Amino acid sequence: MEKIYQGKTKDVYSLGDNQILLQFKDDVTGENGVFDPGANTVGLTIEGAGKSGLKMTTYFFEVLNKLGIPTHFISSDIDKVQMIVKDAKVFGKGLEVICRYRAVGSFLRRYAAYCEEGQPLDSFVEVTIKDDERGDPVISEDALEMLGLLNKQQYQELKELTKKICGIVKDELAKKGLELYDIKLEFGHDKTNNQIILIDEISGGNMRVYKDGKYVPPLELEKLFLA
Repeated sequence: MEKIYQGKTKDVYSLGDNQILLQFKDDVTGENGVFDPGANTVGLTIEGAGKSGLKMTTYFFEVLNKLGIPTHFISSDIDKVQMIVKDAKVFGKGLEVICRYRAVGSFLRRYAAYCEEGQPLDSFVEVTIKDDERGDPVISEDALEMLGLLNKQQYQELKELTKKICGIVKDELAKKGLELYDIKLEFGHDKTNNQIILIDEISGGNMRVYKDGKYVPPLELEKLFLA
């Protein structure tokens, strides 16, 4: 098993045969010791965060796979905090696709002159470049095409897939009285057939969820959701 990448919240190992092992860690993104799913730096370490994230990720990927949504998920081992996935090639150096149902986080910081915190949004989708040095800048559909990252057809496919996936996640959370405010996804090409698939994770570490108007932290979210 060869370690090929050390990420903020996961270490990545090659298993051969187009399979990858993800080792979840207890590091989470944020700033000054405060968790923030939109941050691009490790802000703190929370004991049990890796296992909590893997439990939610396993739940959601199994749901998506049963519904025929293309993902990289193969299997997981909760005790070892590991997930085996299909090897995938990211777009460029990596893109993040955000779906927003309410105005919070960076959306609110950018557009606060035109909206209020928590204002409803109609599953608004935006794409950012994974680039820590430049603060993961938002990129437009035209720029994605001009820079050779996504063509128009791929962009529409990614947008539609994002809305479908996030709608499923939102509905699943709503069953437990939880409201999804926003969520960040990642996609890539399956190296075996070039199909666009969902990669990375779906957990409290990459979404903002509220209950009765109050933000629910990642570990508490997993306990409420999977109880």
